[in-house]
Amino acid sequence: MAKDIPTGYEPLSSIEAVTEGLASVGYISTREISTAVFLAHGLRKPILIEGPAGVGKTDLAQSLAGWLEAPILRLQCYEGLDEGKALYEWKYGKQLLYTQILKEKLNELIGAADNLSQSLGKLASFEDLFFSEQFLESRPLLTAMQQPSGSVLLIDEIDKSDEEFEAFLLEVLSDYQVTVPEIGTIRAQVPPLVILTSNNVRELGDALKRRCLHLHIGFPDAARERRIVQARVPDVSDVLLKQLVSFVQGVRDTDIKKRPSISETVDWARTLLLMHASALDEAFVRSTLNVLLKHESDIAAVSKEIPRLVREAAGPDRSGRTASGYPELG
Repeated sequence: MAKDIPTGYEPLSSIEAVTEGLASVGYISTREISTAVFLAHGLRKPILIEGPAGVGKTDLAQSLAGWLEAPILRLQCYEGLDEGKALYEWKYGKQLLYTQILKEKLNELIGAADNLSQSLGKLASFEDLFFSEQFLESRPLLTAMQQPSGSVLLIDEIDKSDEEFEAFLLEVLSDYQVTVPEIGTIRAQVPPLVILTSNNVRELGDALKRRCLHLHIGFPDAARERRIVQARVPDVSDVLLKQLVSFVQGVRDTDIKKRPSISETVDWARTLLLMHASALDEAFVRSTLNVLLKHESDIAAVSKEIPRLVREAAGPDRSGRTASGYPELG
């Protein structure tokens, strides 16, 4: 990247600046996350983020774009995704309209030509216009590289794409340039900050992993999860915040199919606020457990543990009783 080209990446001056900047838009980072973002900018490398669904992988890209006030381009991956949907397509409708206009004006365009060779020469010049940038429809990859001050490119759920697309993507991200046969090579003046996410649906190739900085985001500890919920649901009381996060942490330790994510903890906090809960009790938990858990078998399994989980989350009061209404045992 040329040093005299202005970009929107100047705030990425240190690991601490990244942490503070992300916090300003409500994303509670860790040292590992902030380091990965700082190095991605300095080394011009994409970040490959792996981890369970709902732990903030996609949210990191969105928060980074929000903090930097940079455009975010999102490419949602799926089986069968090809470079036409990811990179560029031709505006076929506009080309057809141009063809019709050219056909109607054909006599005027070649009327002054003295011979067939001159006529073909004039038509060839219009053919070049037919495959020019004004007929090019940019998709997320190309659009991200065309941003004059940089951008955040989110390639979401790369593990859902085919291996062929993964290989194509590796080539594009190596030099941050693409070749359009009819136009030539288009290079990014300011390479985007690239974040790829994976839920481990399939094993990614070693070549892609070598090209990227690896970052694993797992479920947060209780202290960080409280900070995340407080940032997203500032009206939640300290008592309820501590109890609901403790309950969620306990649920994750049980033997269930789908452990609740951070986003579901945030949704549950908002739900409890709407129900005017000031502290956890069994009635609130049983009536809202479907916000936290998405499988009936998980709800059934956790329902049996609600008295214990609420008791552990709430802790005893002075009389030795808990919010569940049961005396503290032991």
